[in-house]
This record gives sequence, C-alpha cells and structure tokens, in this order.
Amino acid sequence: MPSARPAVAPLLEVRDVHVAYDAGVRALQGVSLRVQPGEVVALIGANGAGKTTLLKSIAGLVQPQAGAITFAGHSIGAIDAPDRVRLGVALVPEGRRLFSRLSVAENLTLGSFTNGEPGHRREMLERIHALFPVLRERAHQRAGTLSGGEAQMLAIARALMSRPRFLMLDEPSLGIMPRLVDQVMDSLRRLHETEGLTMFLVEQNVPAALDLADRGYVLQTGRVVLEGRSAELRDSDLVRKAYLGM
Repeated sequence: MPSARPAVAPLLEVRDVHVAYDAGVRALQGVSLRVQPGEVVALIGANGAGKTTLLKSIAGLVQPQAGAITFAGHSIGAIDAPDRVRLGVALVPEGRRLFSRLSVAENLTLGSFTNGEPGHRREMLERIHALFPVLRERAHQRAGTLSGGEAQMLAIARALMSRPRFLMLDEPSLGIMPRLVDQVMDSLRRLHETEGLTMFLVEQNVPAALDLADRGYVLQTGRVVLEGRSAELRDSDLVRKAYLGM
C-alpha cells in the first residue's frame, strides 16, 4: 500500500493575531489563517473590518500586540519590513502609493531595492513588460500622469520587481474603470497560471475576487467568521446577502 503524501506546509500562517491602535480601537481580534504555496486566497470584508491592518501586519508595517506570523516556516514577527521583502513578501498597498513625480521606469527601479544587480533588473523588466506592455510605452512618463488602471499596473509591477514569493494586493480594482478592472484581474490570473505565484487578495469587488481565488476568508470586526473554497463562499448566505446583494 503506497504511503500517504506528506502534508505541504503553509507558505504563510497567521495564528491568533491581535492588533489595537493607540486610541484603543481593536482592529484584529484573534485572526488565524493559512495560505498554501501556489494558492490565490481572497480576504473579504466591509470597510473597517481589519483587512488592511492584517496585510500591514504581515508586511511588517504594523506590530501585533499578540499572536504569531510565520512565513516559509520561520517566525517573522521580529523582522523589519525591508527584510520581509528580502524573504519574498511584497505588498501592493491600497491607493497604489506611487512616487508620482518620478517616471514609470524610476518607480520600477525603486521596486528592486533588495537586489540592485543589473542582470536582475533587466530580467524582471522583461517579465513585467510582457505582463504589462503599456509600462514599456510609458517608461519615461511621470507616474502621477498615468490613468487609474495604468497606475495600478505600475503598483503591481513595482512589487513584482523584488521577485516575491508571496504577493499581497490591497484593493487592486479601487478607483479604476470596470473594463480595466477586468484587465488587471486577467493579468493577475496570467501571473498565477504562468509563474504559480502565491497571492493574498483584499478586494471589495467580491465576484472578481472569488473568480480569481482558490479559497477565501471573511473578516468581520477583526475576526474571521467564515472560510472555504471560492464556490462555497459564493453560495453561502452570509456572502450572498452581505457582499453580493442577493
């Protein structure tokens, strides 16, 4: 009888994480979740549910008061944000946060700060221009003059310049035209299919998020209240009523 396959360890594991801000607001209250290598996982929730706080905690921009965050089997709670990027964690922040006065090319160069070797930059630029051809055309244009969709592509590309193992995206469809939402989501799908990149996606456009994701979690007032495969979440009463308007 063949032996059972060993369980694959999660790439990311969040265990009982609590975050409270200075005013005493409890943003996360015992959040636990896992993301396996090669998965796309969606995080669904209303404004103020704690989604952005969770991403910032994983990225090292917010310090939890309790709990543990493990990446690739190693605790990263005491590791600074730049060193988490070097380990393979990248965040595309809400609102994009581009350097608006710098060119597209300069923004991409800053995204490779963890590896300034020219060969690395050339290789990553080739991959990014294949994924987002418009960024080659706009290379010398100031980032602040891009359309919303082009700016979002640049924000994603800047994060990819660090060659992450784990890409977090905070509201990638926010503030862009519907047809460009489809284009951005298709680009993420191609990135996942061709490179197997693990992604953790926060997205108010719940149908688009569940179409892209393998699994998802629902966050309410700082707590995970539901998890499951995308099809299961799409069919759940909670998601249908609260997020799909059905």
